[in-house]
Formats: sequence, C-alpha cells, structure tokens
Amino acid sequence: MVNSARLTLQLQSSCQYSFFSKKQSIPCTIFTHISTKCSTTLAMSQKKSEELLVVVGGGAAGIYGAIWAKTVAPNLNVVVIEKGKPLTKVKISGGGRCNVTNGHYVDNLILAENYPRGHKELRGSFFKMHSPTDTVLWFSNHGVILKTEDDGRVFPVSDSSSSIIDCLMSEAKKRGVVLQTGNVVMSASATTGRNFSIKIRKRMSEHVENVEANYLLVASGSSQEGYGLATQLDHSIIKPVPSLFTFKIDDMKLKELTGVTLNRVKAKLKLETVKKNIPQLTQIGPMLVTHWGLSGPVILRLSAWGARDFSDTGYKGTLLVDFVPDIGADDLHALLIRHKNQFQKQKLLNSYPSELGLVKRFWKYILDRQGFDEDILWASVSKNFLFSVATLLKSCSFEVKGKGQFKDEFVTAGGVPLSEIFINTMESRIHSNLFFAGEILNVDGVTGGFNFQNAWSGGYIAGISIGKLAAAAKVEEGSDLVCS
Repeated sequence: MVNSARLTLQLQSSCQYSFFSKKQSIPCTIFTHISTKCSTTLAMSQKKSEELLVVVGGGAAGIYGAIWAKTVAPNLNVVVIEKGKPLTKVKISGGGRCNVTNGHYVDNLILAENYPRGHKELRGSFFKMHSPTDTVLWFSNHGVILKTEDDGRVFPVSDSSSSIIDCLMSEAKKRGVVLQTGNVVMSASATTGRNFSIKIRKRMSEHVENVEANYLLVASGSSQEGYGLATQLDHSIIKPVPSLFTFKIDDMKLKELTGVTLNRVKAKLKLETVKKNIPQLTQIGPMLVTHWGLSGPVILRLSAWGARDFSDTGYKGTLLVDFVPDIGADDLHALLIRHKNQFQKQKLLNSYPSELGLVKRFWKYILDRQGFDEDILWASVSKNFLFSVATLLKSCSFEVKGKGQFKDEFVTAGGVPLSEIFINTMESRIHSNLFFAGEILNVDGVTGGFNFQNAWSGGYIAGISIGKLAAAAKVEEGSDLVCS
C-alpha cells in the first residue's frame, strides 16, 4: 500500500499560502484569487510517492515550462520559485505590449540565424519541436488574439502585455502550478537517486528551508543566483555580457537630430579586436538618432552580434554608415550633378535630391559636418563639394564611445554552454533530471521577439521532457503496485 500524507494550504496574514507536508514546507502563492477576509483552511490529500518539480525562476521560460510539465504529468507537483514578481520581462517588453515572437520565419534554419549565440545549435530539433507558429497557436487557443506587424514582430491585439500575463497565470492556475514569490533558492546539490537537495530562504526571514526535489528546472534568466546554482551543480558559465544596447556617440551636431529616424541605412561596426571579416557586423535597416547617440534595429543587431568583442574593447569602436545603401556611389554622384544643374538658383539647405530619402534636418547635418555654407546656391558648388557629399553619404564615420541601455529588452550573452545540455530535451549532460531553459543558457537573439521565442521553445521542451519522465515514473509505480 502507498501511504498518504495530508497537506494543507493555510492562508496567512500576507495572503500568501504555505504548502505543508511531513517532508517539507514551501511558502507559496497559488494562482487564484481569494478574499483577504478568508480564513478557511483548504485541505487535500497527496500520495507521498508523487514527485516534485522545482522551477527556479518565474519568467517566461519557467512559467511556460511549469505549465507544460503539469499538462503532460497532471499528478506531478510543480512549484515555481521567483524572488521578485513573476513575468516581469513579459510586462515591460515591447514598450508594455509584449513582443511575443516573430512571425516572419517559417524556415527554422533561417530563424536560427537570428541568434548570435545559438545559431548553430538551434538549427536542429529546437524550433522543430516548438516553433513561432506553435507559440502563436498556443496563445490563440488560450484566448489571446495576436497580430503580426510589418517587421515581423508579433503582439497581442490588445497591445497590452497583461493579455499574455493573464493567459499564462490563468493556465498555470488551471493546471495546478504553485508559485512561490519573494523567496530565493540559496543552493542546490545532486543527491543519490537522481534527486536534488535545495535550500530556500523565506521572504523577510533568515530561515532556510530544505526541500528535496525529483526534478529541477533552472530558468532564472541572467541572474547571478541562477549562475551560482549552475556552478554548484557542476556546470560552467560563459561570462555574461550585455547583448542588446544602443551606441553612445559624442557628437553635439548629431544630438540636435534627436528623434530623427533613418528608415534604411547600412551600418558596419569596426572593432580593434576583430581582425577577420564578420558578415553579421554589417546590418541594413532603420536607425534612430537619440540624445546620447544611435539606436534602432540596425544598432541593436550590431550590438548583439558584436556583444562579446565589443565588451573586450570597453565598448569603443568605429561605426561606418551608408545613408543611401540602395544608390551606388557613381549613381549618387550623377544624381547630385543633375540636381545642381536643375536647381542652380536654390540654396543648398532648401534643395536636395528627394531620392536620398532624407529629412531637411539631416541634410543640414551633412552640410554642417562638411563645413559648407548652407546659404550658398547650388550654382556655386564645386565638383569637389559634390564628391565629398557623396562620399559622406556613402561612408559616414562615427566614433562609438560607450553603450547605452535598450529600455525594452535586457538581454545578455553568456551563461551555461549549450554543449553541456541535450538540446532535444534541455536536460543536463552532467546530472539527470536537471534541466535549463531561457536566458540562463548561452543563447541570445536579436531584437524582434526572438528572445521570447527562445524562452517559449526551451520552456516547452524542458516541460514536456520532465512531464514524460514523471508520467513514466507514475506508470512504473503503478506496475509495481499491481505486481505486489
């Protein structure tokens, strides 16, 4: 016979719940809404033999992984431990809209190319098991209508991250996932029998709780606590460095253009530490002028691909920008000559070729940078002027003096090497029943929804892998009971 343990969910004054059993006590918040006036003690029975999954981190990967583990193995006890508020990055991403994924990539091989760290390893089973299409379908099936914008970014139609958060929280509640907030996993070690001994420090207390878990999923993002747990469990850590950031440029004239968007430029980042040609350090797309320098998709992609080398230089480098990438140098020179001949009586500042696609403020910047009098007439300009303007438009140099922060995404390069896990299960190659998902791994994507897709795919794979192991253990236990 299998003995039964009595567990109670007892409401505390802070409207938190404590999860008690004979073996362990885990303070937790349940995904539900109960009045603060309620003082009823809820009780349920649980078999001692039912296994426990502890998820470290209540972000996208952790919550999604917990949901899928409970979906595959309903009898598995799943506890998510989050030291702060759950799904914080989901709330703030995309300016509060939540850039769920990217909808422009059906080919998984091409999709993987959007990951500076991971583009080789993710070409195989990773996105085949859970693709952006699968992500969109899951949220749609759970009541969240999504839309794909022109650049491929996918958002809820509500334009509010609350739609995504409410969906995940509701499904977690439905599946019976337990969330413990405000507590920290202090340490974790592998024990005999493929279990894990976990020490948890309670909220507002120095008291440390000892918990034994059958499965451990570390999805703690780029936190130092998560890296510490990984090293305690014999994994190595590739030094984390910022991945998505803007460029600081000391140029007072450029600062006057704050808010100007250049819809299509070609930008190349040159770093002293990089001697070979890296194709990804040249990007094409929109660029934004900010009060501290340059931002926009082109800059963010360059920061992602150059993250580690850029860090080695102290975030110093040279940015070469082609403001008219679709016009060749000879054609540009000819275009300026035609404009001179056609508008000889016009002032330089007031007249310039519309084909350049530039706003007047930026044209003024080009003239000022070259030291030209903006009030002279086109008839007075020399061939050298035309050549110098064409040269500057095709190759304008900016000295990068440092990095800024991209407010919508906080992403790092580094973490647990992908070589130390099985990509098709997200399980550790070092310890059985130990899993990783999300940003704690050395995986990061460019801006546009790719980092969340890494979280959804990794969380899904880890969750179903754990669920299958737990379900198989349940079947094996049932077979042993029949035999006995």
